[in-house]
Amino acid sequence: MVYLNHMNIRLRPDQQAWLEAQVAAGHFGSVDDAVALAVSDLMAIGDDDLAWAKPYVDEGRAAAARGEVVSLDDATADVDAHIAALKR
Repeated sequence: MVYLNHMNIRLRPDQQAWLEAQVAAGHFGSVDDAVALAVSDLMAIGDDDLAWAKPYVDEGRAAAARGEVVSLDDATADVDAHIAALKR
């Protein structure tokens, strides 16, 4: 990717070390690529009005009104079981 303009930024040492480790691990081609992706993601989040989520929220509220709920402990156990299965 060729940039016509350049920008110098200062990162905390821990942030710079993390970015460099991500590049070394092959997750990004360069620190510039990683920062560009992070900025793109932040831009997308900022533009998202979350209207897409409304049907899911409405569905969840309706299910709760019908009594279709589980306890937090049961939900946490279910998530933990799924994570454990993925790690195998």
